[in-house]
Amino acid sequence: MPIAYNQRTCYCGQVGPHQAGQSVIVAGWVHNRRDHGGMVFIDLRDREGLVQLKFNPETDPKAHETAGKLRSEFCVCVRGDVALRPQSMINPKMRTGTVEINVHEIDILSASETPRFMVEDEINVNDELRLEYRFLDLRRPTMQKSLITRHRAVKIIRDYFNDQGFIEIETPFLTKSTPEGARDFLVPSRKQPGMFYALPQSPQLFKQLLMMSGFDKYMQIVRCFRDEDSRKDRQPEFTQLDVEMSFVQVDDVLNVAEGYLVRVWKEILGVDVPRPFVRMSYQNAMDDYGIDRPDTRYDLRIKDVTAVCRKTEFKIFTGAIEKGGVVRCIRVPGGADMSQNEIEKADNSLQNILKGIGAGGLPYVKVDVAQPPSAGSSQPGAAVPYALKTGVAKFFSPELTAELCAATGAQAGDALFFAADTIDNVCKYLARLREEVARRRNLIPAGLWNFLWVIDFPLLEHHAEDNRYYAVHHPFTSPMDEDVHLLESDPLKARAKAYDVVVNGVELAGGSIRIHRADVQSKIFKLLSLTPEEAELKFGFLLKALRHGPPPHGGFAMGVDRLVMLLCGLDSLQDTFSFPKTAEGYCPMTVAPSPVDQKQLDELSIRLAPSVKK
Repeated sequence: MPIAYNQRTCYCGQVGPHQAGQSVIVAGWVHNRRDHGGMVFIDLRDREGLVQLKFNPETDPKAHETAGKLRSEFCVCVRGDVALRPQSMINPKMRTGTVEINVHEIDILSASETPRFMVEDEINVNDELRLEYRFLDLRRPTMQKSLITRHRAVKIIRDYFNDQGFIEIETPFLTKSTPEGARDFLVPSRKQPGMFYALPQSPQLFKQLLMMSGFDKYMQIVRCFRDEDSRKDRQPEFTQLDVEMSFVQVDDVLNVAEGYLVRVWKEILGVDVPRPFVRMSYQNAMDDYGIDRPDTRYDLRIKDVTAVCRKTEFKIFTGAIEKGGVVRCIRVPGGADMSQNEIEKADNSLQNILKGIGAGGLPYVKVDVAQPPSAGSSQPGAAVPYALKTGVAKFFSPELTAELCAATGAQAGDALFFAADTIDNVCKYLARLREEVARRRNLIPAGLWNFLWVIDFPLLEHHAEDNRYYAVHHPFTSPMDEDVHLLESDPLKARAKAYDVVVNGVELAGGSIRIHRADVQSKIFKLLSLTPEEAELKFGFLLKALRHGPPPHGGFAMGVDRLVMLLCGLDSLQDTFSFPKTAEGYCPMTVAPSPVDQKQLDELSIRLAPSVKK
């Protein structure tokens, strides 16, 4: 009679010493099989872990015979007795390593073809093959942990925000295409030929409208869609926690977001995160770290040495300065031990990494102890106890060496790496260099969580190529109250009521206080080169709502996928999704996107371009 697999008594990974002598029913997949002189051992796996099964030919010959047929990934159900392992056979690497199950009955529920790769964490398989066989890939412990952690994090979201008085409200997936943000995914309308919906990049406008509708506190765990260019850690669809509140200022929003993050880190990782989080201005982040999501677990701060380098005769430095650029550098303590090969000659040298993002090279110097003048020398002694060597050292006189060391805090044994270009490019190059040096020199402390709010962002930026202003966050971000007058006189000096939370160099969430005055919103649209007619066409529904007593409001959006990546210590965002796509937006498992038949295209009034047909 078959074993009643629907009556299993526990998961494999939950079998323990407290069940010794008890009969249990477990079900799962064959992880591996070992034949030890007639005695067969099977590690059976389910979502909770592994348990060892023991098949004895003398006591249970039928079960033993069946065990001989088992192969990797066969799905089976067994009934047996839990027994304590002998002391010498205990496996400390397994949660169930102190016990095993003496099997009396086994049913093969289904067989498996030979898997294309081993179902274990340490595998060397390309991503496309993993995604093609995602149903196997998801059986791996790391992947199961990721999705279970995702479930727990989402449950904590709902519990926490419910306790805070928030209402979960769903917003539409089929909506209007608007010009802010990335490229939309468009959905053709069959009933209105030639018209299109857009899938939401975020519920930004809808959550503002909910505040204007009087709901006061809204949250949603929402799927969002962006048709962006390929990148390793980017998916065309992603999930975010979306939050909005009425009658709040920046501190109120930050307090709510901190409360959730502290709770999730405590409940999932057992880590106590101190509050309040450190706050850093956008300008300080860019000046000291070159990036608006700095990893503050290690130092390597950027130093401006434009004033010193202006006095050199090194044309790379002086040429950049003459064009209005800057020279900045990073001091690497002890970096004088870095080889020329590591810095500039190897394929993966620091210089080549920076060239890969547009830099022309990587000027550097090493700091050494200055040598006293030899007996009888007419040369005066060095002005400081340090001298520079290698790289661009020849361009620094003893006096400039003194100034450089004073400006950077450099000491003997250190290395200084420079970038000379526009401010934006210098920030980009040195931020990347900083991250790479920290990784290579093991400067990143393990187990440390640094939470940081970046605040006081600029409201607008100007692009010279088309001579236009663009919103740094989005067009609905409120300027600081004291900066509203600057919209007329000097828009680039206006600061935004915007904020990002950064965890170990990862931007986890961002948000702002929104514009709730129709006149201010119209000024922003005008600065963004939207005519009143264009603004009405694209955002008429929002402008109409803004004329009907909207409350002050603000909120944030937090990436659930990034949150899980951090909690699980994963390197790839892809591993936080159940069924992700490649960097090209392709699903190898379902083979999507795929062609559709002509009848469907005709119903949607769509005609393919000749080049696409071909």
